[in-house]
Amino acid sequence: MTAALDRPVPAPLTVFYDGACPLCRREIAVYRALRPHGVRWVNVAAPGAAAVCPLDPAQLLQRFHVRWADGRMESGARAFIALWRRVPRLAWLGRMATVPPLPLVLEAAYRLFLPLRPRLQAWAQRRKAAALRRRCRG
Repeated sequence: MTAALDRPVPAPLTVFYDGACPLCRREIAVYRALRPHGVRWVNVAAPGAAAVCPLDPAQLLQRFHVRWADGRMESGARAFIALWRRVPRLAWLGRMATVPPLPLVLEAAYRLFLPLRPRLQAWAQRRKAAALRRRCRG
């Protein structure tokens, strides 16, 4: 058997993300391109997403969330750490981020970022609209 077949397949991790947010879409695209192991993606902003969401979609849109196969939910920095551990190129970062006090430091940084997110989203939307206008003018 090859080494790849000898590795256990990790239980699915479901990532809930805001597909209406340009920053979130870009970030998720980067993670998807890095081919994480055993990850399912749920765009919480998509029509009908509420049917597959374990929490109210509005609550899921407030913070980054993941759900383990056993139903446990993680949010904020712990959710990012769980995802990083599934991405081969970022697994080292995910392991390192579990060493105390790093989870607490990362959560504090995430909480500082959250109030800035709407402004960054608006900036990204303006930038995208400006690029589209430039392309249309030709």
